[in-house]
Amino acid sequence: MANLKEIRNRISSVSSTMQITSAMKMVSAAKLKKAQDAITAMRPYADKLTELLQSLSATLDADSGSAYSENRELKKVLLVPITSNRGLAGAFNSNIIKEVNRLTSETYANQEVSYLVIGKKANDAFKKTDKVIANKSEVFDDLTFENVAEIAELLMDKFVAGEFDKIEIVYNKFKNAATQIVMTEQFLPIVPVEGDANNSADYIFEPSKIEIVEELIPKSLKTQLYKGIRDSFASEHGARMTAMHKATDNATELRDQLKLTYNKARQAAITNEILEIVGGAEALNN
Repeated sequence: MANLKEIRNRISSVSSTMQITSAMKMVSAAKLKKAQDAITAMRPYADKLTELLQSLSATLDADSGSAYSENRELKKVLLVPITSNRGLAGAFNSNIIKEVNRLTSETYANQEVSYLVIGKKANDAFKKTDKVIANKSEVFDDLTFENVAEIAELLMDKFVAGEFDKIEIVYNKFKNAATQIVMTEQFLPIVPVEGDANNSADYIFEPSKIEIVEELIPKSLKTQLYKGIRDSFASEHGARMTAMHKATDNATELRDQLKLTYNKARQAAITNEILEIVGGAEALNN
């Protein structure tokens, strides 16, 4: 059994760790509320805009369609994994990395795959592959629509220039603080709406469909990427809050076990001292 000093040091260490994890949990909980409100507020707008643009694109003739709707022979694929800049968030980052690796080795095994990473953890995972064309992790330092729009414009330019035939974003969709869903969304080319492509009677278009599509598609794509990053940002704080909550509970349980071990060791030491005293006194009497 470890001596009393070693046990006291371990109790002190675990208590310090528990204070840190508890503080990190509270910080993430405070940030989560703001991030959750932001993504909840923008989801209906982003989803409706995407639905409208997909429906519009599906009704256009192939010759009059947008350059962002062009389907080409699939040779080069760009994946955009969205992770966090920091760890201590459970499986939040590793789930994204596993999904990107699966897409690379299975879904796009016969295509040339490259990465545009958002988040330092994704960059750390893929920078050794020599397939990372850009690292946009700094966007989390100032997460605004304008900064995300610059990344979206870069993706759009590369697709129109023919550098890539398909672009997909991989991120964690926020469901609640304890649940994040790994999502893979096709960014480009635009996915046409399934079903009846001519089902657009609910809308009156002014100006023409083509002008609306050419004007709104870039905005829709920027909004889609911003929603994905916002989803990931909220998911990160939810995952970290949950991970730190579990870490605090585990530290509390370990501290209690160490205190019990310490008390038992201390009681055994006191008992031994009493026995030695009694034995010494009995020897003197004899």
